Amino acid sequence: MAKLEAIKIAKLEPGLYSDGDNLYLRVKDTGARSWVFRFKQSGRTRELGLGSFKNLSLSDARKLATKMRLAILEGINPDVLLNRNKPTIKVFKEYALDYIKTKRVEWKNIKHAQQWENTMETYVYPKIGNKQIIDISLSDVLRVLSPIWVSKTETASRVRGRIECILDSAAVLEGLEKRNPARWKGNLDKVLAAPEKIQKVRHHPSLNYVNVPEFMSELRLKTTLSALCLRFLILTGTRSAEARGAKWSEIDMESRIWTIPSERMKASREHKIPISEEAYLILEFMKCHKNPKSDLIFPSSTGRALSAEALTNFLKRTHPGISVHGFRSSFRVWGAEMTEFSETLLELCLAHAIQSETVLAYQRSNLLEKRRSIMNAWAKYCCTEPKSNVIEISKPIKAA
Repeated sequence: MAKLEAIKIAKLEPGLYSDGDNLYLRVKDTGARSWVFRFKQSGRTRELGLGSFKNLSLSDARKLATKMRLAILEGINPDVLLNRNKPTIKVFKEYALDYIKTKRVEWKNIKHAQQWENTMETYVYPKIGNKQIIDISLSDVLRVLSPIWVSKTETASRVRGRIECILDSAAVLEGLEKRNPARWKGNLDKVLAAPEKIQKVRHHPSLNYVNVPEFMSELRLKTTLSALCLRFLILTGTRSAEARGAKWSEIDMESRIWTIPSERMKASREHKIPISEEAYLILEFMKCHKNPKSDLIFPSSTGRALSAEALTNFLKRTHPGISVHGFRSSFRVWGAEMTEFSETLLELCLAHAIQSETVLAYQRSNLLEKRRSIMNAWAKYCCTEPKSNVIEISKPIKAA
């Protein structure tokens, strides 16, 4: 095998070039050139970055590679020659904790950070938490992912992406030049089945819109916070967190508009919702029972927002098998099958992303009033059962 020539290195195209005796030169698409020492350890190939060609000449790289080969023959980990065991090189769990702490401020909600922490604790730390970054290989990542790749595909896919982010961050911090073993394209996609091929799409179980009026009639007989909040959620077509976190400061009772700020929306975009007559009656009822210490419309006994479980458990007790989020689907199917409203308007009512720039340009003006017609029609449909829609204010509000 021909040896590398220093004078020709600057002209090499992107690729990996062997100099023999475990020493390689990696040339990236950016033109960066760095030395790599490759060797076998415990039956697998390991790769150690020796440094940039700018900082380490061909002659010096060969001398270092010779020392590393001798170290291996003596049973010594060649890492020691690179001072890899210095305290600043931490184990995976330490890098993961630092990464989550750093990124927490940019994540939209606390739940997202908790999901990172929980998946790391459950699936990752037990397998590779105590391994040094430079020692983590493809087989280590597969040990984490393989047991859950088919049975919990969505979770496994997210775990893979999180491991990749943490390893990339650690490599940048420590100046390591190593292929990320958690990368999907050109790496794990060669040894794992594509998620979209094995993952079954799961839709939130919803109540057929035909049965919504009867369900709403039953809800009107209840004055628990969960029942009132659920009615408001159904009438406004909102998500659980949006309805449970609704605040009086977001409500314009005179104009009958509920403005949900961008930080509380999934798409991080402000959403205005026209308030129908029945939704307005619920707000008036809640105003009579307003907690003076809270701006929340549906505060729990502690003054905090109702938990997601409060609505979920309420449905489990009364209509098992139906999800809270499914009522958005009920609204959407009703709009498509029972009305002449356009698909664009129905999607805007649900705060779904609209691709048309023209539609977006007018979203804050005439479309708001057009959407008011939709929400009023939906509320009217929800009241089609011959039962009174008057809320009995003589009953106290009960915690769910």
